[in-house]
Amino acid sequence: MTPTTRTTSTPPATPAPPTPPAAPDPADERLRRWRLVLGGGDADGTGRTPTGTDAAVDGALAALYDRHPDDHGHDRDHTSTGPGTGRSRTAGLGASAPSVVRWLGDIRTYFPAPVVQVMQRDAIDRLGLATLLLEPEMLAAVEPDVHLVGTLLSLREAMPETTRETARAVVRKVADDLTERLAARTRATLTGALDRSARTSRPRHRDVDWNRTIRANLKNHLPEHRTVVPERLVGHARAARGVRKEVVLCVDQSGSMAASVVHAAVFAAVLASLRTLATRLVVFDTSVVDLTDRLDDPVDVLFGTRLGGGTDIDRALAHCQAGITRPADTVVVLVSDLYEGGIRGGLTKRVAAMKAAGTQFVALLALSDEGTPAYDRDRAAELAALGVPAFACTPDLFPEIMAAALEKRPLPIPVG
Repeated sequence: MTPTTRTTSTPPATPAPPTPPAAPDPADERLRRWRLVLGGGDADGTGRTPTGTDAAVDGALAALYDRHPDDHGHDRDHTSTGPGTGRSRTAGLGASAPSVVRWLGDIRTYFPAPVVQVMQRDAIDRLGLATLLLEPEMLAAVEPDVHLVGTLLSLREAMPETTRETARAVVRKVADDLTERLAARTRATLTGALDRSARTSRPRHRDVDWNRTIRANLKNHLPEHRTVVPERLVGHARAARGVRKEVVLCVDQSGSMAASVVHAAVFAAVLASLRTLATRLVVFDTSVVDLTDRLDDPVDVLFGTRLGGGTDIDRALAHCQAGITRPADTVVVLVSDLYEGGIRGGLTKRVAAMKAAGTQFVALLALSDEGTPAYDRDRAAELAALGVPAFACTPDLFPEIMAAALEKRPLPIPVG
């Protein structure tokens, strides 16, 4: 009998775990970032040559920011050679839509949307590309934002028919995005303010404000029964079906107020959707245009504006004042940098007259996310002396401002 031999197989060796990639050297990463910021040239000092994606990002930045005016006041391409690179970097987008469209595609690939919007704005300002926005292929490539809408509206008169529908689509997207962001909160805040303004001493059970009622009746606390006897109920009446308050938005449409005009158009459309508010929208430069009949569509409102020109605030307020039928139930919101081209002193006289009649008056230097613009400080001081502080307001704060004005409370003015 042949003995059997038992063989033992050797288990395969366990593969070594892959070596993790080396962490980037922080100092090297700083040099890489500084190279993209400084853009090469003799003063760079980083000694870096961009490669791969960095080279593409560098080229997109160079096309916009490596341009300098020549002795004749025209833009020229700036050519620089980074230390040790052995290559020249040529900047410039060229005055043609195809090259700009390619560049717009590049920056949308390499940068987040907020940075893309800033670069687009800089390209329009620095390189004079506004007229290229009149070409449909350009509009289809841009990242829509409030400032782009302002530029398009300023070009409206020069816009060819082939571009108008594309331009409306761009404006529509921005208006829809703003409405989605702002409408729900605005409606909720102002509906609450309108409800709170209807006080009653005999609220129905479902309209009792129990927190206020308990505080008002703490003197009737019965500790042995662990209860409070509500001798006086505090609550609110149901909102009336008809119009209870009126709002007039009076908006300066001079060129510096473009972002404010866009936001005001969206807010006007939202306010007009509230049944208990009667909303009017008046825009002005040296003339006055009432756009109230277009408030069902903010895009129609925006295409009814005409950005640019002078300013006649007194004339605009005269138009608004003439339409006020219930001063004590009306809020007038002036959105303007207060630079008056009309009758000096007329602005403060009209504001004083409206306040004397019981109208709530709000003066906003801007309605945008851009902060406080340049404004006429003398006119602002005159309004402050009337009890009307002038301040810049962000779109997120605007519902709170309107709620306070409707309830005749002190306005929540931002600090700084």
